[in-house]
Parts: sequence; structure tokens; C-alpha cells
Amino acid sequence: MKISVLGSGCASCKKLYELVVKIVKDEKIDAEVEYSDDVIKIVELGLIHSPVLVVDGKPVDLKSNSEKDVKEAICEKMSMESDSKHCSCGGCC
Repeated sequence: MKISVLGSGCASCKKLYELVVKIVKDEKIDAEVEYSDDVIKIVELGLIHSPVLVVDGKPVDLKSNSEKDVKEAICEKMSMESDSKHCSCGGCC
């Protein structure tokens, strides 16, 4: 799994990236996490806001940037892509 945070370099964008790294570590999620401040990537996704959470190339609609909402969004994406009841999300889905 590849998780990206796309942003403009602002504090909110960096905070979301740090939160994603924490969630991946805490939940033992097998994922590569990256941060990009290339706003062209955001535009290519058809979006005009930042930060953007992207999982496996698809933007994720977040209710908020809270730890709970980000964790739920990542785990939901994982459970949608997993064929078994025991995915690699560390039991959060």
C-alpha cells in the first residue's frame, strides 16, 4: 500500500503527514508513506484544496484531519481492498 499526503508545504499539510506516519506505525500497517508539496499532483487529481490524503493513487475524502477520522479513512480503504477478514491494518478495520 502507498499512502501520500499532498500539500503546499503549510503547517496543516505537514501535520497530516506526521499523523499518517504515526497511524501507520502505531497500527503496524504495511505501507509506504510519502509527502509531496508538488501542487501539480493535486491539480492532476482534479482537486483545488490541500492537504490531500491519497491511498494507492486515489484521493480519500476526510471528514476532518483528526487522528480518528484519518485512521478510519485509511482502514476503510484497506478493508475495501482486502479479500479476507484479516487484513494488514493491525485490527483497526
